[in-house]
Amino acid sequence: QEEDFALTRFALCGTSRMLRYSQLFSDALLPSWGRSLPLLLGFSTAYFFYYWTCVPKRPRLVTGQTFHSFLEKYCPIVTEKFYPTPWCFGGRLQTVFRVILKSKPSVSYRNELIKTVDGGQISLDWLDNVQSTKYPDPASRPTVLLLPGLTGNSQQTYILHMVQQASQEGYRSIVFNNRGFGGEELLTHRTFCASNTEDLEAVISHIKMTYPQAPLLAVGVSLGGMVLLNYTAQKGKDSGLIAGLTCSVIWNTFESSSSLEEPLNYRLFNQRLASGLCQTIDRHRKVMKDKVDVDFILKARSIREFDERYTSVVFGYENCDAYYRQASPYYKLQEVCIPLLCLNSYDDPFSPCHSIPLDLAQKSPNVALLVTMHGGHIGFLEGLYPRHENYMDRVFRQFVSAVFEHHAELSLITTDFTSREDE
Repeated sequence: QEEDFALTRFALCGTSRMLRYSQLFSDALLPSWGRSLPLLLGFSTAYFFYYWTCVPKRPRLVTGQTFHSFLEKYCPIVTEKFYPTPWCFGGRLQTVFRVILKSKPSVSYRNELIKTVDGGQISLDWLDNVQSTKYPDPASRPTVLLLPGLTGNSQQTYILHMVQQASQEGYRSIVFNNRGFGGEELLTHRTFCASNTEDLEAVISHIKMTYPQAPLLAVGVSLGGMVLLNYTAQKGKDSGLIAGLTCSVIWNTFESSSSLEEPLNYRLFNQRLASGLCQTIDRHRKVMKDKVDVDFILKARSIREFDERYTSVVFGYENCDAYYRQASPYYKLQEVCIPLLCLNSYDDPFSPCHSIPLDLAQKSPNVALLVTMHGGHIGFLEGLYPRHENYMDRVFRQFVSAVFEHHAELSLITTDFTSREDE
């Protein structure tokens, strides 16, 4: 009996072992969707449960009461939830995939070169929109001036989409290309910097001289937004603009530089942008070589190194820190005298959330901050295949239309602010 019991136990153990080996063998050689499908479904359910419960949020709108009411009335998007693309809602992913996926609308510009007092020239790309039925008179046709970001020009996808939308609304568009980036010949060793607003002032003066009766609104993206904020703070009531919009503006240049020096951000963004800046310097080496050390500049491997070797030197700053202090619009909010909406996201790798001046905007009657939880830097992708219009485009369309169609009501914001200032 003991022998039979031992044999039975041996047989049972052997059978169990064979079944286990057979299971391992089948798992290795015959993968089954029947086994993996529940895991996949479980993961997908958990992911989308997290997405729908945690990711879509209403943006935070911070400004004075009058401007707040105007935006809620005429720009309903400021009260709606933003649903970023489910498979790339993170800040870095939004930033990267915008470049890869965003479509490029076909736009036929009319180019114009205007001279500057220092002997340089600025390239302007116009879409006159002569087919506009809403505003057939070119003298009074509302005009949108667009300022691209660092290394950007009129061919950037976000600029092309804004130009297309402005055209559909019946407006004229003008893209202000930074010196050396609009395809024109660089006539001096100077390109651009975020703190210097002389070129923008020259462009606005030229537009107002050409169409003095046309209302003018300016839109700045990233570095273009910094230039616009610094310009409006500097010019006060004499900006020549009826309103402004910034998208993914960098508020504090020191904080931005620190964020972009982080290893992953450095590899994804910083190094590539610095390379683009250096390529421009190399392309215009002939006009640069007698004024700056071109070879030394071309060794820059980050935006800060480039600013240390070129920007701060050419624009007369003692060092890069002095330039960054002057370039940061963070502390200039109270000096802005026109209605200005600023769209940012909390997960922007270029403009960290703690550098967004929410407390200052709360006290400002003219500046409104619209801050989303997600969106990255100039990303704001939405939909499963985010190739066409995105959240930033919709903010642009609604705000620009609100400004031009309800300018009389909007002007009360500035009037009220001016009267209180005079008191």
